[in-house]
Amino acid sequence: MFSHIMLGTNDLERSQKFYDAVLGTLGVAPAHLDGHRIFYRSPTGTFSITKPINGEPATAANGGTVGFEAASIEQANAWHAAGLAAGGTDCENPPGVREFGIGKLYLAYLRDPDGHKLCVLHRL
Repeated sequence: MFSHIMLGTNDLERSQKFYDAVLGTLGVAPAHLDGHRIFYRSPTGTFSITKPINGEPATAANGGTVGFEAASIEQANAWHAAGLAAGGTDCENPPGVREFGIGKLYLAYLRDPDGHKLCVLHRL
């Protein structure tokens, strides 16, 4: 369904440090810088961070969440820890199991340095 996800930033260097750390725990290679954007590519899609083309400040989406898939609980915990160490902030509940109508999921949430809400999910 999706080809890519792109989020705005006001500081590419800070964002690259953060996303290299968190996405590295999921096996994604460090970013490729292309002018005012950085790109992370995987077999399942592309994730990108950009300075806004219109020159206005980047802002986080209120109510928006970008989710990443983890292969294990350990990988999800590594993602969360790497994000905190790289300048992210904790949000939502602590990492853990949540039960939904679709089954049990292990979830961890962070906000990136620009305030974007991120989640890592492992299906149990």
